[in-house]
Amino acid sequence: MSATTSAAAPSSARRRGSAPMRKVSLRNLAAHKVRLALTVLSVVLGTAFVSGSFVFTDTLQKTFDSIFATAAQGVDVRVSPADDSSRGVPVADIDTVSAISGVRAVAPSVSGQIVLLDEGGSAVQTGGAPSMGESYLPPGQAVDPPDPYTQGSPPAEPGQVGINTGAAERAGLGVGDRTRVLVPSHGIVDVTVTGVYDPGTETGGYIGVTFTDAQARELFTDGAHVAYLDVAGDGVAAQELRDRIASALPDTKVQTGDEVREETKQEVSQALEFVNYFLLAFGAIALLVGTFIIYNTFAMIVAQRLRELALLRAVGASRGQVGRSVVLEALVVGVLGSIVGIAAGIGLAYGLRSLLNSFDVGLPSGPLQITPRTFVVALLVGVLVTVVSAYAPARRASRVPPVAAMRAEFSSSGESLRGRTVVGSVLGVAGIVALVVGAQGTGKPAAAPVGAGAFALVVAVLLVAPALSRPVVGALGAVATRPFGAVGKMARTNAVRNPRRTAATAFALTLGLMLVSVIGVFGSSAKASVDSLVDVGLRADYVLTGPNAIGVPRGAADAARGVAGVDQAVAMHPVSVDVEGESQNGISLDGPVSGVLDPKLVSGSDQLPDDGVLVSQTLAGEHSWQVGSPVPMTGADGTQAQGTVTGVFEDSQLLGGLITSDALYRTLMPAATIPDIAVLVQAQPGADLDTMRGDLERATERFVVVQVQDREQFKGTQAQQIDTLLAILYGLLALAVVIAILGIVNTLALSVVERRREIGMLRAVGMQRAQVRRAIYLESMLIAVFGAVVGVVLGVAFGWAFVSALRDEGLESFVVPWGQVIGMLIGSAVVGVLAALWPAVRAARTKPLEAVVDL
Repeated sequence: MSATTSAAAPSSARRRGSAPMRKVSLRNLAAHKVRLALTVLSVVLGTAFVSGSFVFTDTLQKTFDSIFATAAQGVDVRVSPADDSSRGVPVADIDTVSAISGVRAVAPSVSGQIVLLDEGGSAVQTGGAPSMGESYLPPGQAVDPPDPYTQGSPPAEPGQVGINTGAAERAGLGVGDRTRVLVPSHGIVDVTVTGVYDPGTETGGYIGVTFTDAQARELFTDGAHVAYLDVAGDGVAAQELRDRIASALPDTKVQTGDEVREETKQEVSQALEFVNYFLLAFGAIALLVGTFIIYNTFAMIVAQRLRELALLRAVGASRGQVGRSVVLEALVVGVLGSIVGIAAGIGLAYGLRSLLNSFDVGLPSGPLQITPRTFVVALLVGVLVTVVSAYAPARRASRVPPVAAMRAEFSSSGESLRGRTVVGSVLGVAGIVALVVGAQGTGKPAAAPVGAGAFALVVAVLLVAPALSRPVVGALGAVATRPFGAVGKMARTNAVRNPRRTAATAFALTLGLMLVSVIGVFGSSAKASVDSLVDVGLRADYVLTGPNAIGVPRGAADAARGVAGVDQAVAMHPVSVDVEGESQNGISLDGPVSGVLDPKLVSGSDQLPDDGVLVSQTLAGEHSWQVGSPVPMTGADGTQAQGTVTGVFEDSQLLGGLITSDALYRTLMPAATIPDIAVLVQAQPGADLDTMRGDLERATERFVVVQVQDREQFKGTQAQQIDTLLAILYGLLALAVVIAILGIVNTLALSVVERRREIGMLRAVGMQRAQVRRAIYLESMLIAVFGAVVGVVLGVAFGWAFVSALRDEGLESFVVPWGQVIGMLIGSAVVGVLAALWPAVRAARTKPLEAVVDL
């Protein structure tokens, strides 16, 4: 025989031997359909989230791309302010640009936020989409072609407006209807609809209202600036024209029309990338939880098939063939789960879009976008996670001795837990030290040790959990199962019989509830911190507020001042200035500080003359300021002013770094275009607050969006925003918890199979079906509560560390949501019982004689 033939013989033999092993693997899967379905489901849920995230964000991306593809049509160059927070482009620059060689036309653009009112005087809801007012330029003056009017005509004089088709439908308005528009920086404007225009693309809940150019400038500018300039060239390349204008206006941002469109698309892409990463993060969490379920499932399958695997080894199967047979089963599970998960993800994306549309969030509609990338990534992730999770059980299967494993139907792993427990204990101590050290600091320097400590503790718990399960489950069982006598004792014994399996099953639930606990602690601490800020820093009896994107319209403060019983109504404005090269944010008040706020002065006075500035203790320390020190400030458009420190106050997230006088605010900020943040109302001594509240509501009723709130209601509004975010996070984390519950079901079902003879013996000696079911219920409950206890303890510890590290960001209170903690522990016990329903019924139906003789 030649050397080549000799070398080929083993390879040929391996190929011939692989076919029977593939049949064994596939038949084993087909013979256990329920087990296959449960394992596949854990992969389906994770990959569905991944594929659904891609489909949802790709659909939004495509829709927004189609909207912005028509933006700046006909525009060769756009001139905009270098700083978006500045007043805009000076009107004087229009003549400068018009005089540049190669410029055919210059079209100034003016726009601002508005609230359109319907015929009944109610605000037209956009569901979160923009509601904008802008100037209308006729074709002779506009650079890009104006949107065509499907009804009526464009506005021709002040008091006339055009509205987009979406606004007409939502408001129930048509040509000739009279209504009102709320301009936050100006007040209520009476208008008549003269026409309805079609934007040409699906814009969701977007509201567009066009005014004459003159009225738009009056409403949305300070009279000396416009939002940007669109320029059309005359026989000159856009790049050349851009360079000419940039040379003439070096302090502005000059772009070609193509650059504007690309920048807009990039901004949308970045926003959607955040959404995508956010959703994918929860998909990754679900897959991570699923890895423990898959690992546990294959570990139990291998343990149950020891005799089968030993027989295969005895008839000639090699270690590699046995191991590969288990990997093949995992591969089949991964492929099936991924394919079904991709389909489920498409349905998930469709359902999510329908859900958002039902809540009228204002998103534009469009066909679902399903790209090859979605299929490839979801398939690879699902298969990879499944195969990696089954790798350790596959290795264990390949090491089954041909004879030793044939002596018993099942032989649990006798490997010592000492090594992993020691390593886990060392990691745990290091993680605790890192958490404590990180919690002593704040900001970015504290984030690294806190994150490293949290990761170390999670790994430590993963390693120590088998050894930890025995005493913890034993202690829980001693209390919870005592009333059930011998059945309870049996359940406790079964729960700790195989600590590795108990730990792996419980750890999936531990991860989910750990994250839920972290979020719960963070949310409760944030709400408590907000409450503390308001209680300590706010003196006003009532606060007038508006939507976050709009604020309180101008004129509301004056209306409040005219109400009987009001001592003072002080409007609060946002301030953003540059101080010695650093950006600083704060507030400004158009009245006395002392009556409505309590800045907790460290030195000086809270009186604010025209050049007066109150500064925080940290800011004063950084710049070595004291009472009387000059404070050089620069506005966004370069306007400079010098203030004088009149007082230093304790650091407060409510107040920011500084409080300026109203005169400084109007000098440095584009005051004409910025609405009030809030209006703080202080009652006169002895005034009837309830009566005054009703008067305030009637006085501000015409401003539609204004709410009159007392301090408790104001705190409740802030808490409601936090609760909304928490609800979204909890909803996304629910997927991981569902997978963990499926893991308990799967583990118990497989456990019933492997203990078939044992259960048959118990039934044969008199154990009743109800007792069998009860034992399974209690075992499941103990495993679930063990996972919940560990998860809650970790979550509270991590929450404490994160909150401590963020105390400079306003999280000054650490609060444990004890109600939620107790609810999770009770809920985990209930979930444990529910998860055991099917396995318990299956166990109770075991026929004694058949199980005993089943070898």
